[in-house]
Amino acid sequence: MQPASIALRDRLIVALDLSSVAAAEAMVATLGGSVNFYKIGYQLAYAGGLPLARQLASAGNKVFVDLKLHDIGNTVARGVESVATLGATFLTVHAYPQTMKAAVEGRAGSDLKILAVTVLTSYDDGDLHAAGYRLNVSDLVEARAQQAQVLGVDGLVCSPAEAAGLRRIVGHRMSLVTPGIRPAGAASGDQKRIMTPARAIAAGADYLVVGRPITEAADPKAAAEAIQAEVAQALV
Repeated sequence: MQPASIALRDRLIVALDLSSVAAAEAMVATLGGSVNFYKIGYQLAYAGGLPLARQLASAGNKVFVDLKLHDIGNTVARGVESVATLGATFLTVHAYPQTMKAAVEGRAGSDLKILAVTVLTSYDDGDLHAAGYRLNVSDLVEARAQQAQVLGVDGLVCSPAEAAGLRRIVGHRMSLVTPGIRPAGAASGDQKRIMTPARAIAAGADYLVVGRPITEAADPKAAAEAIQAEVAQALV
């Protein structure tokens, strides 16, 4: 059982990983009132999608700007200040201590919440070792979560497979946002650590990020509503 403070419609975040603003606007129109929370990541942001974040927020939607910032502290802080003017709800940064500290400072005085990306859901232990890390995925995720909590970060982006363990560490003081969500029978794509919506909610996730299983569905609105229904059932 999870706190009921998050509206059901807000728990599903649809990733607008599309090639143009026009395509994203068409998808939002197709989904209609079934979805209230959208993610704008690299593909759409670099195709002119940041003004769409402001447009969506002004229309009463919530927006997750997924830019995974990571740079010197001053650059991160100034970037966060700019994103805060868009009216977005969430912004991601990579979970390095200096980066997280700068992001928290940069969002001061705004309603923007900072999410720290622990380990990308396309990574496994082998990928970390190839990149020079000695820790495995679970140990690195836990270490970064503890650092994020100390630094005042608002939430974590993690694999649903790590949600239960992180919930034990951070309690309900931080939001857990989980990509790598695939309804039963959906293709895993390039994700390696995936879970169904119901299992992710049961594991302790607050928000589920879903892209292709909705945006590439024959009926995106029906796909979104089916996930919403699964989430609702998991919360009972």
